[in-house]
Amino acid sequence: MCKVILFAGTTEGRELAEFLDKRQVPAWVCVATEYGEELLPKSEFLQVSHIRLDEQQMQEFFKEHGAELVLDATHPYAVQVTENIKNACEKNGISYVRVLRGNEGSGEVSDCIYTDTTEEAAAFLEETEGNILVTTGSKEAAKYTAISDYQRRVFLRILSVPQAVEQCAELGFEGRNLICMQGPFSVELNRAMIKQYDCRYLVTKMSGNTGGFLEKVQAAKDCGCKLVVIGRPAKEDGISVKEAKRLLCRKLSLQGEPEIFLVGIGMGNRESRTLEAEKILEHADLIIGAKRMVEACAKKGQDTWAEYNSQKIAAYIQAHPEYEKVAVVLSGDVGFYSGAKKLTQVLKGRVRLVCGISSPVYFMSRIGLSWDDAVLVSTHGKTENLTAAIKQNKKVFAILGTRDGVSQLSRKLLEYGMGEVKLYVGENLSYTDEKISSGTARDFAEYETSLLSVVCAVNENAETFPATHGVPDEKFIRDKVPMTKEEVRTVSLAKLRLQTDSVCWDIGAGTGSVSIEMALRAWKGRVYAIEKKELAVRLLEKNKRYFGTDNLEVVEGTAPEALKELEAPTHAFIGGSSGNMKEILDCLFRKNPRARVVINCIALESMSEALRCLKEFPVTDTEIVQLTVSRAKTAGPYHMMMGENPIYIISCTGTGES
Repeated sequence: MCKVILFAGTTEGRELAEFLDKRQVPAWVCVATEYGEELLPKSEFLQVSHIRLDEQQMQEFFKEHGAELVLDATHPYAVQVTENIKNACEKNGISYVRVLRGNEGSGEVSDCIYTDTTEEAAAFLEETEGNILVTTGSKEAAKYTAISDYQRRVFLRILSVPQAVEQCAELGFEGRNLICMQGPFSVELNRAMIKQYDCRYLVTKMSGNTGGFLEKVQAAKDCGCKLVVIGRPAKEDGISVKEAKRLLCRKLSLQGEPEIFLVGIGMGNRESRTLEAEKILEHADLIIGAKRMVEACAKKGQDTWAEYNSQKIAAYIQAHPEYEKVAVVLSGDVGFYSGAKKLTQVLKGRVRLVCGISSPVYFMSRIGLSWDDAVLVSTHGKTENLTAAIKQNKKVFAILGTRDGVSQLSRKLLEYGMGEVKLYVGENLSYTDEKISSGTARDFAEYETSLLSVVCAVNENAETFPATHGVPDEKFIRDKVPMTKEEVRTVSLAKLRLQTDSVCWDIGAGTGSVSIEMALRAWKGRVYAIEKKELAVRLLEKNKRYFGTDNLEVVEGTAPEALKELEAPTHAFIGGSSGNMKEILDCLFRKNPRARVVINCIALESMSEALRCLKEFPVTDTEIVQLTVSRAKTAGPYHMMMGENPIYIISCTGTGES
């Protein structure tokens, strides 16, 4: 027993037949001709009939196959057929649904001739001169024989069905005046036919978007051809194809398995999209994305949903199984700071990524610079250490997320002595109000941009620091504050095993040599330098500005009190405890039981205290290294090795137990 009987023969009917086939719904599909049957998908789930049925035959057909639902997707001009289907359903007590042809964009067109019937159109054309291209089909062909000299003037375009060809030939339409072709017809093809046959008039019905009405309108306009439009029959009640699919899913409890495309749409305007993206958007049943992007991509009448939250998007797609092709639009490229990464995870791989033109590619071409040697970052919705990147790299590109993003960056650069860095600022890229400005950081200190802005910083005086630990001691501003020397600092930081995004504590920071190196290595993370001495705090601030380590925060105070409000560390270096070793470790492991810790001790008593304290905490991977460093000093023509105080370097990792 079939579940659905579908009367097709139109584009809408074929679309619904394909929908039923994909969802494996047993159905009968009724078409008027063998040619209509050939256009349908060959399927084990679809039974096809091309026998014309009257009302009584329909009643018997419905009774025989026992369908739950009848969908009428016949042509809008097949008024009698629709009436028969409706009456047969009513008499059999079967649900009837009329599926209407979409008519978006088919409203009144200026400079056209409108008639209510084909007879009226023929009567009008009788009073004109010039060739006529008729696109209303073979069923109406006889009515055009009322036009004098129709065999010469009228060019009739029909389907290439033998029965229709014979019928039109008998009426006198033959040779070059009978054009047998299957649509759809593009603007270009319509235009070519009008020119080929030198037609001054084009006759069409108000057939809606799927009937190729807009393509005919545009072609006629391009060729200076007068359009004669035969209006649609009386307005019908019914639902669209999309609503029919929704009804089928609800009534038959169908689950959705749509094709999902994550589409990079470039900068925003149509010209910056790829042809692949345009094609996918053109045929998508549903477009999802941020409101601005959806409005830029969707065509009139297309279903849209303004949303960028990954979980909500996944839930919406699951709740609407009627959609077969879903496009989620994302700005720029799907692989450059895009929501595509999270969406791919949430949608569990049921997606296809479609690349787009990313903002650095577009912007760098606009300012005439290459981007292959640029550091690419984004501060949109997150914090990035831009000043450090600009300090160490000649070229940095960044996506900004606020109106004051450029001014904030510029003031930071001024603070860190980089006021002469060249900035290129791009706003509303690709739109009509696109704006590109350039100048030094000093010029942009009070500049406010649009929300859609990017910046490229060019620092000709970029200073690249060592790729490993070991900034020379002489690079630091010291004064009279003790400093962890280069060799000890290098070994200690190696034992700390930092990551680029580590959150670090430097307790007893002194001049900040360890803090600075932490900040340079963990440049995507954060470093807190805790120091109680006022002179040392001032030196820390100076070294922070000199090295451009904006991810370093100086905390004045004594540990452990100064630690209580700080975020949990992933790594901690203890260079001085002021006798509070146990309290410091207790605070540290309460914040993060898995923290990695390195302790430096000079005095034996300090080392003993540290080891005693560590026995009270759940730690593993404990290691003690004694480091003795000697430096050569010149004495006349000789070099004398002068020993530094031996240092004990203790390292361990919390086990995660409380």
